[in-house]
Amino acid sequence: MINRTKPKVTLVGAGPGDPELITLKAILALNKADVVLYDALIDKSLLKHAPHNAIKVFVGKRVGKHSCPQDETNRLCVEHALKHGHVVRLKGGDPFVFGRGAEEIDYIEAFGIPTEVIPGITSAISVPAAVGIPVTKRGSSESFWVITGTTTSGELSRDIALAAKSTATVVILMGTKKLSEIVACYQQEGRTSMPIAIIQSGTTKEEKLVASTISDIEEKSRLSQIAAPAIIIIGEVVRESYRLKEVYEEVVKIAV
Repeated sequence: MINRTKPKVTLVGAGPGDPELITLKAILALNKADVVLYDALIDKSLLKHAPHNAIKVFVGKRVGKHSCPQDETNRLCVEHALKHGHVVRLKGGDPFVFGRGAEEIDYIEAFGIPTEVIPGITSAISVPAAVGIPVTKRGSSESFWVITGTTTSGELSRDIALAAKSTATVVILMGTKKLSEIVACYQQEGRTSMPIAIIQSGTTKEEKLVASTISDIEEKSRLSQIAAPAIIIIGEVVRESYRLKEVYEEVVKIAV
């Protein structure tokens, strides 16, 4: 049978994990999907918003597990669009915040297939907010950095060393395996008392939170068995969290 539906690919941000934090526009796009290609970090309940006869294909990537290579995901977007029509590429967070969304669009549009981007709520801001950490606060932090912990070469981003010199809030994604190197950057700047929090699986039922200062976060992270996917937040704003009030009151007592 010849497909008479015009091919199209919509990149949709699913938000940080909580299925209620997806946007209305994203839901409306899913309602009209012929195919959904979805990532590992999305809540699978979101797939219910697609038509029951829509094709659903998992193309996720997880650390230490078998994953669908990016080239294969790109190919599937084009193949399904040409064969079935409207493809929704459902990605965790926001497609353009370390989501390789721009790369996917470049590839898809090279085949003359129109694309659309529906932004998502990025975990870089929403996950800290969900536990009461504002990434900025007047008199405390005038800006914030969002940095990948691990570059494509597997190395720690050099931007972290630069950020450690500033008073900005630093939010690091994909950095749990580089925690010791991140800590070393702050120690080198003499900022061992800087507050730091690590949030695993933020905004979901599996959320886990650990916080302290640069001086002992490695030990506390090990004892708490924090693992990916997790976000690291460094800065004075971490003290602002209502959930961490007792943690930092205790830190002050120990320091005294």
